[in-house]
Amino acid sequence: MSLLSALPATDSYQVNGSGARPSAFAVSELATASFAAVGQELSRLMGALNLTGAAPEVTVEHRLASLWYGFSFRPQGWEMPGLWDPITGDYKASDGWVRLHTNLPHHRAAALKVLGTKADRVRVEHAVRDWLISDLEAAIVAEGGVAAAMRSRTEWLEHPQGRAVTRDPLIGWQRPRSITLRDRPQATSERPLAGLRVLDLTRVLAGPVSTRTLAGFGAEVLRIDPPGWDEPGVIPDISLGKTCAYLDLKSPTGLARLKDLLAQADVFVHGYRPGALDALGLDKSQRDALAPNRIEVTLDAYGWQGPWAARRGFDSLVQMSAGIADAGRDWAKADAPTPLPVQALDHATGYLMAAAVLSALTEAASHNAAMDAHLSLARTAELLASLAKSAKGEEIIASKPDDYTPQVEETGWGPGHRLKPALSVGAANMFWSLPAPKTGTSDAAWPSPDI
Repeated sequence: MSLLSALPATDSYQVNGSGARPSAFAVSELATASFAAVGQELSRLMGALNLTGAAPEVTVEHRLASLWYGFSFRPQGWEMPGLWDPITGDYKASDGWVRLHTNLPHHRAAALKVLGTKADRVRVEHAVRDWLISDLEAAIVAEGGVAAAMRSRTEWLEHPQGRAVTRDPLIGWQRPRSITLRDRPQATSERPLAGLRVLDLTRVLAGPVSTRTLAGFGAEVLRIDPPGWDEPGVIPDISLGKTCAYLDLKSPTGLARLKDLLAQADVFVHGYRPGALDALGLDKSQRDALAPNRIEVTLDAYGWQGPWAARRGFDSLVQMSAGIADAGRDWAKADAPTPLPVQALDHATGYLMAAAVLSALTEAASHNAAMDAHLSLARTAELLASLAKSAKGEEIIASKPDDYTPQVEETGWGPGHRLKPALSVGAANMFWSLPAPKTGTSDAAWPSPDI
């Protein structure tokens, strides 16, 4: 078995360019290595499918990899919506700092209910001051919201969940089984994933990054959201190359349609917490019956074992929990939490998820047992913490005009330019056949062969 378990060795791929994101952590090194992981696994798959002779060379553009960890799209004549709700942010409590994440309405309502105040930033600041950070974190989570107290790295590694996460593998491979891949005669050395059907049931941000990556090499990605769902601050960035549809999975009709889609899918990528798919009527036995030959990859926030395994979370919250924001504060000699310059846990996990899909496909194509893959933001945080900083050159803070492709991309919101791709694998260069669409703009069906 050669399933992906770690980042590739630095001498196994070509790196062009230099520079570093300013951080206490090796963010740019992680960016380049995570792109290389995708490239390594795609190279292996191309060999297993006999699309090339010798294994094609993997090349990563270091500066561009770092930039893809931020926003990849630059609007032309309009502005991207804001990323954060006005209440989201870091607050000083009686014994430290806590972060509230209120981008989703029900998470916002939960935080405000616990704090007993209205949606006003100043009032929230006053309400937080009298709380202990661990008490407020626990109260908001119990109410169905999301929050994270800032811990040091030492505190996190001594915490029951921190200890559990360090026991998790970077990619947890489970349920070995023999599967038969569907023929994809349209796959070539230039578009090795052409015809691959990827059913995407993920949202901000890691999962969508993984499926956007697969689309960049030709995969047909169909994203499913609840009716009315939107993520205005990120959708223009991560819906690139996909078709996006609405389905009410709590309705018999919507669930039946999802089952039809799953039965035709080659890859199923989702971000449901343990038990959530079972509650919808799609437990593992049912998924196996519907799509026995699928590759399945999923993620959660805080890991797959330990007391927080079912806890909701986001990149910025895991940074607070796992000691990254506190270490950043020390590095910056600041008074307040100092997070990573980009949402690197999300992006790295996303690229590792894409690499895991490719790794499992390679095993199946080689007539070996394939497995499901589990990843988590918290485990990726431990990977980042273990990396040494080595990148040299100028600070990579913002993109420049020549970082973008000259072609205009007509998104569902307006025109703009996309970053140049950061990865090539032999003759396979990343590009996307479809511009970024709004959510719910397509039928819940697989794209027709002529797209």
